[in-house]
Amino acid sequence: MRRSTRRTRSVQARFEDGVVVVLAPATLSAREETRIVEDLVRKMLRKSRSQRNDDTLMRRAVALSRRFVPGAPEPASVRWVSNMTTRWASCSPGDASIRLSDAMVGMPDYVVDAVLLHEVTHLLERGHGPRFQEIVRRYPEHERAQAFLAGASFGARRAAPAPSASLDDDLGEEEGDVADPPGES
Repeated sequence: MRRSTRRTRSVQARFEDGVVVVLAPATLSAREETRIVEDLVRKMLRKSRSQRNDDTLMRRAVALSRRFVPGAPEPASVRWVSNMTTRWASCSPGDASIRLSDAMVGMPDYVVDAVLLHEVTHLLERGHGPRFQEIVRRYPEHERAQAFLAGASFGARRAAPAPSASLDDDLGEEEGDVADPPGES
């Protein structure tokens, strides 16, 4: 947040080195600041998500599948979604679609890749049994990514209610979906 005495009414947000910076008048009240900043940050993250190309996610998922899950079907679609609030990602094996929560935007690539690999593995193995575990643990950053997501889930729970942080449990699955909560991939 940057306040300025020269700014009289308008409030703006922009990315600077990957951080959302809000420019506001010095006279903005704390109550208005909270409301406006939350709204602007949400809009900026949504804009950032839309700029992150779903084609890039697809290429990453296919590369991970070929390297770590040979023989698995390729996903039909992989995309960011903004309506996933209780999971990091989900997979619908029936139509081979994978969705990642835009809450992951900005997380390190090794974390996103671990989540992608987890969901791609669900195209071959629906549950989290021994074969599934053997596949996802082939990824060298699996444990590190799991720890990162556990920390992100813990932080989210401290700010607001959030689901648990295990990569290996499913919560609230829709019929045909294999889904994993934030803190899970």
